[in-house]
Amino acid sequence: MLPSTELTLLRRLAHEQTKCRVPSIVAAVVRDGEIAWSGGRGRVAGETPGADTQYRLGSITKSIVAAGVLRLRDEGLLDLNDPLEKHVQGTSFGSSTIGQLLSHTAGLTAESPGLWWERTPGADWAALDGSLATGALKNRPGSRFHYSNVGFGVLGEVLARHRGTSWLDVVRTEVLGPLGMSRTSPAPEGEHADGFAVHPFADLLLPEPSPDAGAMAPAGQLWSTITDLARWTTFVGGDGGDVLSSETIAEMRDMITVDDADTWTVGYGLGLQLVRHQGRRLAGHTGSMPGFLACSLIDPATGTGALTLANSTSGVGILQLCIDLITLTEEHEPSLPTEWQPSTVDTTHLDLTGIWHWGPTPYHLRLLPDGLFSLAPAEGPGRASRFKPTGEDTWTGLDAYYHGETLTVGRTPDGKPNHLDLATFIFTRTPYDPQAPIPGGVHPTGWH
Repeated sequence: MLPSTELTLLRRLAHEQTKCRVPSIVAAVVRDGEIAWSGGRGRVAGETPGADTQYRLGSITKSIVAAGVLRLRDEGLLDLNDPLEKHVQGTSFGSSTIGQLLSHTAGLTAESPGLWWERTPGADWAALDGSLATGALKNRPGSRFHYSNVGFGVLGEVLARHRGTSWLDVVRTEVLGPLGMSRTSPAPEGEHADGFAVHPFADLLLPEPSPDAGAMAPAGQLWSTITDLARWTTFVGGDGGDVLSSETIAEMRDMITVDDADTWTVGYGLGLQLVRHQGRRLAGHTGSMPGFLACSLIDPATGTGALTLANSTSGVGILQLCIDLITLTEEHEPSLPTEWQPSTVDTTHLDLTGIWHWGPTPYHLRLLPDGLFSLAPAEGPGRASRFKPTGEDTWTGLDAYYHGETLTVGRTPDGKPNHLDLATFIFTRTPYDPQAPIPGGVHPTGWH
């Protein structure tokens, strides 16, 4: 980056460290899958923290666990609509679905009963399940967003039962390893920051405990570095490597439920937090454990993301810091649009392109270079979607109103396309073409 941009980003990080009295903090900006800038402030063992200094990720662990669950779904081993009872029998909340657990809409209690799980050694699944025998559901499943650490402890058990090993071994083998995240671990290894609470009225530190959380560990156990977290940030942006397809990651980023209903700036998908800011749709997750704060966000539209790790229990505006780093990067060095180049498309479908009318409204159908096509109003607002082929003359919607709906191409006896049937809506080459199967028919007097 330009020296002026790097200074601007470092100043923002330095301001946060000084104003919030953070023992140490590291941050990075990613672009096009690489770290474009990184910086550190404060001290770890007397040195400025760097790209290989481990901090605790907290709830970013949840997103990594969610990737493991989506792998099960993509392999056909579970469905997001499956009730938990189908995969983990005997709980008191077995009617909650896998999808609801991933999106914090299962109605499950926020915290595990008993002692504060983040500061005390955790027990095994049997103990956690037993503690939830009564009173585990606080809301009707599916009725509202209710953040649940317990829900991801449960999803860790789903992973363990399907793979016949611990949730940790599953994410190490199936997520962290393939992504090259070798410095992400359940406990600190090598160079790492210790967790502290900062006294509110004096410049004093109190060491925080970091015990193994047992069955609750999938909610926030992992430690990592900005180098590894940068790889995870680009993963959330769509670079799934051999772990998940870009389509599945995009599904994880789809808004399922809104956290702040009045303003609708923050919501949740499948294991990912979603943020709207100044026209951008950011995806990632924050993390908070005693002694640590973390955040990872990316704008999938531009590929610009930011991440930060700090060893302080509270006081840091960790989400806003990441948003500001992305915003400052785009302001000082805006992303250029992808250069247009001719591409290879399936020319057998060229006869479908052009203008189609839904009633009197013209739509454009365009072939896309990835084997898809788009159908969108010729001008102004309206229902627009991309479609993927699913059979001869059948396509499935990928976006918005037509997501999951089937589009069928209707042809004349000589094979020429003369209408599109999209979820019972008929599109024709001319408005209300009498030669097409217009629902309700076309008035015999026609246009006059």
